[in-house]
Amino acid sequence: MIIVDKALQAREEQATPIRVGMIGAGFMGQGLTNQIVNSVPGMRMAAVFNRHPERAFQVYRYAGCDEVVSAGTQGVLDDAIRRGAPAVAEDPFAICRSSEIDVVVDVTGSVEFGAHVILEAFRFGKPVVLMNAEVDSTIGPILRVYAKKHQVILSACDGDEPGIQMNLCRWVKGLGLIPRVIGNVKGLQDPYRNPTTQQGWAERWGQNAAMVTSFADGSKISFEQSIVANATGFRVKARGMSRGLKYDGSIMEIQKLYDVEELRALGGIVDYTVGPPLIKAFCLAEHPDPKQRHYLNLYKMGEGPLYPLWIPYHLVHFEAPIAIARVVLFKDEVAPPLGGPVVEVCAVAKRDLKAGEVLDEYGMYMTYGEAANAEEMSARRYLPEGLVEGCRLGRDVAKDQVLTYDDVEVPAGRLADRLRAEQYRHFRGETWLEERLQGLPTASKAGDDVALAGSRVDSARTGRGLSQ
Repeated sequence: MIIVDKALQAREEQATPIRVGMIGAGFMGQGLTNQIVNSVPGMRMAAVFNRHPERAFQVYRYAGCDEVVSAGTQGVLDDAIRRGAPAVAEDPFAICRSSEIDVVVDVTGSVEFGAHVILEAFRFGKPVVLMNAEVDSTIGPILRVYAKKHQVILSACDGDEPGIQMNLCRWVKGLGLIPRVIGNVKGLQDPYRNPTTQQGWAERWGQNAAMVTSFADGSKISFEQSIVANATGFRVKARGMSRGLKYDGSIMEIQKLYDVEELRALGGIVDYTVGPPLIKAFCLAEHPDPKQRHYLNLYKMGEGPLYPLWIPYHLVHFEAPIAIARVVLFKDEVAPPLGGPVVEVCAVAKRDLKAGEVLDEYGMYMTYGEAANAEEMSARRYLPEGLVEGCRLGRDVAKDQVLTYDDVEVPAGRLADRLRAEQYRHFRGETWLEERLQGLPTASKAGDDVALAGSRVDSARTGRGLSQ
C-alpha cells in the first residue's frame, strides 16, 4: 500500500486513472464501487454489469453517481467511458472487449459464468482481479495457464482472506522465518446451515442468504484455504482441516494445537479455527537461526519453536483497490498458484440425498464443501463443490458422505467442467475426467485439448452474485 498510494496519486495527477470494469453488482460490488468512487484517487469505476441492470444502477447511486449511461452496444459503452461517464453494460462481454477498460474485476461468485468472463477478458488483453474465490479454487491453476498464453494476469484480491493470508505469508518470509501453518479464523462453523437458517442475518446486513450460508457451512473457507494452499504448496492434514475446532485461548499459545515435527514433515499446512476472538488470519512460523530466536524472545514473541504473527481484520472492499493497482501498475499477482492444484474442495452431502434429485448450488440446502488434498480428490474422483449445481444424482448418498463423479450425471456442455478436465491432464497427466465428459471408457486415451478461447455463455445473465 505504501508504494501503491504514491503510484495511484501520480495517475490522478496525470489524469490517467485506472479504468475498472466490474462484473457483478452484489453486496461486495456495491462496497467496492463506493470505495473507488469516493476514496481512491487514480482509479475509476468505469463500467458495471449485472444480470438485473437496475442493481448496477443502484450501486452507482449508492456511491453518489447520478448520471449513469445505459450502454446497450459496444459503441455506446466505449464512448461513455471515454467521456468519463459511469456506464451500465447490458452485455458483460462488452466490458471485456472494451479498449477503454484497463482491468476486469469478477465479483460474481460463479464458477461457470466467471470462467467465460475471464477467458473473454484474456482474449482482449485484460488482466482480471478476482473477488470470486470459488472460480479461483476450482479452476484457477488452468485459468492462469491461459493468462500466461495471453500475457495477462489473473489475481486474487487484497482484503479477502486468501489475499490477507498470502500478504502475511510473504511478509513473514521476508523476515527470514519459515511459515508452517497459515490459518484462517472463523466465528461460526456449522455444516448444516442453509439459506433459511441464515436469512435473518443476511437481511440484517443486506447480503445474499446463499452466500452467507457458504460462510457458515464451511464451504467458503474451504475455497479460500485451497487458494492459499495452491499458492504455497501447503497441504491439509486431513480432509476438512480442523472442522471448526474451537479455540478461545491467546493467539500467543495457538501453536499448542500443532506438532512442529509433523508440520516440518508435511512442509506446512493450511487450516482454520473457530476463534480466537479479534483475530482474522494467522501464520505460525519458525526461525532456523538461534541468534534470531533470541531476538524474537526479546521482542515478546515467545520461545518458539513456532512464532505467531497475525492480522486482526479483513477489510475486503476497502483493500480490493490495492490489488487492482498492484496488477495494473506493477504486474504483481496477489496469490498465484505454484503450479497445479495442491488442495481442492469436495462436495459433501448436507442431508440424505436421493437418486434422481438435482443438486442445488453451494451455499444452499444439499451440499457443503470440504478442503481435500488433490491426490485424494483425484484418486477418489470427488465431485468439486464449485460445480455441484445441476448435477443429477444417479444413486442415494447419505448425509456427510462425499459425493463422487460416479454418483452423478454432470450437466452437458459446461466450460468449467472442460477446464477442470484440462487442469487434471495439464498438471497431473490424468485423463479420467476428460474421458468421462466425452462419454468414453476410463481406459481410453485422451482426446485433443478442449477448444476454449472465445467460448460464450448461452445466457450471459446467469451466475451467483449477479442477482443480488
